Amino acid sequence: MNIKHVTVIGAGTMGNGIAQVFASNDFKVTLCDVSESALTKAIETISANLGRMAKKELITEAKIQETLSNIVIKTSLQDSVANADLIVEAATENIDLKLNIFRQMDQFAPAHCILSTNTSSISITKIASVTKRPEAVIGMHFMNPVPVMKLVEVIRGYATSDEVCSTVMAMSETLSKVPVEVNDYPGFVANRILMPMINEAIYTLYEGVAGVYEIDTVMKLGMAHPMGPLALADFIGLDVCHSILNIMYQGFGNTKYAPCPLLTNMVTAGKLGRKSGEGFYIYADGSKDLIVVPKFTK
Repeated sequence: MNIKHVTVIGAGTMGNGIAQVFASNDFKVTLCDVSESALTKAIETISANLGRMAKKELITEAKIQETLSNIVIKTSLQDSVANADLIVEAATENIDLKLNIFRQMDQFAPAHCILSTNTSSISITKIASVTKRPEAVIGMHFMNPVPVMKLVEVIRGYATSDEVCSTVMAMSETLSKVPVEVNDYPGFVANRILMPMINEAIYTLYEGVAGVYEIDTVMKLGMAHPMGPLALADFIGLDVCHSILNIMYQGFGNTKYAPCPLLTNMVTAGKLGRKSGEGFYIYADGSKDLIVVPKFTK
């Protein structure tokens, strides 16, 4: 299958990163979101990302303009998918929202179009079940930040065809990514391994074994992790971590995946990590980049 036109649904952190990567690799991209302000912010973010690359002499000014010219923005899902060869849904990690989007994608997208989702944990088979083309539904789980991280976790649903999987694997390589094919079980591979580690780090804090700084330092210096698990949880979003753990807990029925009570309390209190300005760390003046001091209150 020859993929030329890609539609990305959702203009948040993952969506704008996915749009940037496709546009930088000469695909025509439609970025769709119900919020005009989200679309405006997404284009500003993509422009800023490309500008930083140009300052490092990784790309030229001409490449910036070429990439931006490959992206159009729309608020209508029907219009956005009408000519798509591939759709990547990157909306909020909410199953009801995703199912509703896939119903619309299935209704309005061309018959040949591949319907993919960037979900990090929700069943591809469940998502595919609300469409009339489950063989064309697949997971494309990009890592954050999308322009930097090489991995794409390609998840086959129960009915995903070999042709669709092969097409997505090959296309991911054209994006200079490394695709890894996995099967559809809760958490897939990345989060099935990562989230229990993060949850155990939170339990280690919750039970008073060590503090935030100490836990993250042990994992960085002792295990060569580039970022400690509590800082990583803040980066991902504590609400996202909580949601993924619950999906695995419900999917497997195993208490080892149940979120730590401390994580539940923090999410309930609105302490979501970098995006809220406070999680396991406090971020200076609302900065999403500068970690000031680890904070922990039971």
